[in-house]
Amino acid sequence: MSPRTPTDPASLDPAFVVKAAHTVPAGDVLSRLDSTPNGLTAAEVARRQEAVGPNELPEGEKRTIPAMVLDQFKDFLILLLLGAAVISGMLGEAADTIAILVIVILNAVIGVVQEFRAERAMEALREMAAETATVRRDGVAAEVPASDLTVGDIVLLDAGRVVPADIRLIESAGLRVAEAALTGESLPVEKYTDAVEGADSPIGDRSSMAYRGTQVVYGRGVGVVTGIGLATELGKIAHLLGSAGDTKTPLQKRLAQFSKQLGLAALGLCTIVFVVGVMQGGDILEMFITAVALAVAAVPEALPAVATISLALGASRLVKTNTLVRKLPAVEALGSVTYICTDKTGTLTLNKMTVEHLATGDARAIGPAALSGDGDGLGWLGRALALSNDVTGNDDALVGDPTEIAFYRIAAENGFVPTELAVELPRSAEVPFDSDRKLMTTVHTLSDGSYVSFTKGAAEAILERSREGMAADGSAIPLDPDASAALVDGWSAEGLRVLAFGMRRLDTLPEGGDCSSLEEDLTLLGYTGLVDPPRDEAREAVHTCKTAGIIPVMITGDHPATALAIAKRLGIADHKEQMITGAELDALSLEDFEGRVEGIRVYARVAPEQKLKIVQALQDRGEFVAMTGDGVNDAPALATADIGVAMGITGTDVAKEAASMVLLDDNFSSIVSSVREGRRIFDNIRKFIKYTMTSNSGEIWTILLAPLLGMPIPLLPIHILWINLVTDGLPGLAFASEPHERAIMERPPRAPKESIFADGLGTHLVWVGLLMGGASLFMQAWAMPHSPEGHDLYWRTMVFTVLCLSQMGHAMAIRSDRQSLFQIGLLSNKPMLGAVALTFALQMATIYVPFMQKVFKTEALSLRDLLIALALSSVVFWAVEIEKSVKRRKDASAEAAIAEA
Repeated sequence: MSPRTPTDPASLDPAFVVKAAHTVPAGDVLSRLDSTPNGLTAAEVARRQEAVGPNELPEGEKRTIPAMVLDQFKDFLILLLLGAAVISGMLGEAADTIAILVIVILNAVIGVVQEFRAERAMEALREMAAETATVRRDGVAAEVPASDLTVGDIVLLDAGRVVPADIRLIESAGLRVAEAALTGESLPVEKYTDAVEGADSPIGDRSSMAYRGTQVVYGRGVGVVTGIGLATELGKIAHLLGSAGDTKTPLQKRLAQFSKQLGLAALGLCTIVFVVGVMQGGDILEMFITAVALAVAAVPEALPAVATISLALGASRLVKTNTLVRKLPAVEALGSVTYICTDKTGTLTLNKMTVEHLATGDARAIGPAALSGDGDGLGWLGRALALSNDVTGNDDALVGDPTEIAFYRIAAENGFVPTELAVELPRSAEVPFDSDRKLMTTVHTLSDGSYVSFTKGAAEAILERSREGMAADGSAIPLDPDASAALVDGWSAEGLRVLAFGMRRLDTLPEGGDCSSLEEDLTLLGYTGLVDPPRDEAREAVHTCKTAGIIPVMITGDHPATALAIAKRLGIADHKEQMITGAELDALSLEDFEGRVEGIRVYARVAPEQKLKIVQALQDRGEFVAMTGDGVNDAPALATADIGVAMGITGTDVAKEAASMVLLDDNFSSIVSSVREGRRIFDNIRKFIKYTMTSNSGEIWTILLAPLLGMPIPLLPIHILWINLVTDGLPGLAFASEPHERAIMERPPRAPKESIFADGLGTHLVWVGLLMGGASLFMQAWAMPHSPEGHDLYWRTMVFTVLCLSQMGHAMAIRSDRQSLFQIGLLSNKPMLGAVALTFALQMATIYVPFMQKVFKTEALSLRDLLIALALSSVVFWAVEIEKSVKRRKDASAEAAIAEA
């Protein structure tokens, strides 16, 4: 039997659809789905499974490996290199042909591997669904595969279960569900059966629903399945993730444009050289070979290799700073980032509820560490924190509600060890948490046989049930509602969740086991302010981003007050006008939103579709967007953003597979190192382009201008190919190891659409290329009359040497855009020093080793002539050093002008 195919939600029979089920009373949902609390019959289940399909996410059409391979050869530069390989082979240059083909194949392999790994995002999303579910059919509960669920099924939920489908609750007994992976909310959400107003209310506010892929952490519940497969909220994310298009990095875009321009220029150059040479009486075959050799030389075949090596070296460095790169171009892309859209929970914060503030029963704030001080009041508050919870496990692996774990930890840190107190004051009774009371009470036996009860809950609920407060020293004091309200309002404004504790002494337990009376006539012990705190490093990282011209933006499903408070503490936002909620975002037209998007710093209570909308709106405004996140809800935006960064520890597999890179330590500050590395890599690739294109420019000017000056073309085809293979290749690859420039994080990001020739690169390659060509032609003009008669190869050797070694001087000079070589030091890039030394040695070998003289058509130079060639070769180095000195003076003048202003 062939597997069933998931049905498109749009084509479902209306009888199986309840729109906005969270707004519909539970009984009406059952009626509309023709179901009952006893569940569907076996026959009805089979009928619906046939009509609706399985509770699975569709796999979609998988691309074949050959199709992926073919796509790697559609890039213009790759096609140009393949053409160069063919021509080199025709000219008998097997080394060139092999080198080019190795580079092309390497890039194709890397591209296919990246694309194959990206395809796994949908698979990870499918695997996240629950494997089994407890379902009630024909009045009998049974365990079935989650894929067998259908609309109208009655599902039973309890602690530890992964919700297997979208479910409208019809029963709830203290049910709490962790929805952080879906909404970003750090706290479990209390679930009720009452309908929720607002069809468009955020997922985090739909308390009558339990959504597929979330996890039950407390209590139990029963619900009716309202959505399966693609009709679930998780399914909608799968659809968004599948429809997210591939985005190219700035480097890829720039190199694509550059290669097209270069290809056209190479063809034009080939034609000009051939025509000019023939018009001056040159041999047609020789001129054709010269023109083709020069055209091949104009194509920087080492560019893909340099780019790949630079990115790979960058990726290996980032692993040391806990950043794993999944897609190599993403490393460089960080250098262009203008906006970082980051999730709050687990990214900027620790994803660990923490007691940040404490206050005694008289509403006097104390530091958390003061809990260990003297005083009966502090002692009773410490015992309440330690005992009024259901946390299990050991200190390294506590299990329970995050808020209760926070109480457990703060008590233990101050000497109130819960496991020891549980023996000293054993629990005798309890009143579980109830959503109507918003309270939880535990009763403990004292050593004298009497009892004490601890009640915790919302501050206003505890205050209403208290008759007095307890000061730090244990003395009873009158309640002060105004002081309590001021304390609670102040902490709430800071984004804290405020809970209070009350106590009652008892001689005996209530008769009949009715413990409801325990929550009256309480003594108010104190208040706690909880928060999922920002990471210590996050504020500094945010500041560094701003200094680098990058705007951090918080996008979260959490409560607006909490989101804004954390954003203010981190320096992301300054005032409420910089925040917008998901509901407000929906009310804006796209045009109005795009007009405001660049001024918004905090988005709260947003849905996955809105995260995607935010990223796309920023991209429409010309921004280059990075998205960090860890939940399933982040995956579509991670895939659509220019670069997606997932969290490695708390991140879901879906987020990791959709992202370009993964922060292994979940630390937002690690992204700063990534941005720095991205900028360094682009700088180094740009230096290589500056180097190789200037060298090619020098060769072109030498060949083009010589006939115009009445001299023969000085370079033979073998000279051009040698320079192209050795002189360009070895030092060019060494640029990948160049350290980052000083103050690299104090300059604004590169504009995403900025040309690769921007910031003076185009001008540099023209004037330095002319200088390089001029030095070579000057050498030719002087050497021709001073060479032994009939020894044309002698003066050609001198020109060949000047052109080759001028490029070595140029490579050393452009290692830094501003600093002198003597400031950064020769040994700061040892691979470059080694490459230049090796190239020099190889060049000398072509001149003085007999068998190489025959191959490269050279003659041995006298010491005098070699020294003259070396001196003339240094002109380019000193000229570029002077250029950098001028730049430094301009920078200093600009800084002085700013300081005066």
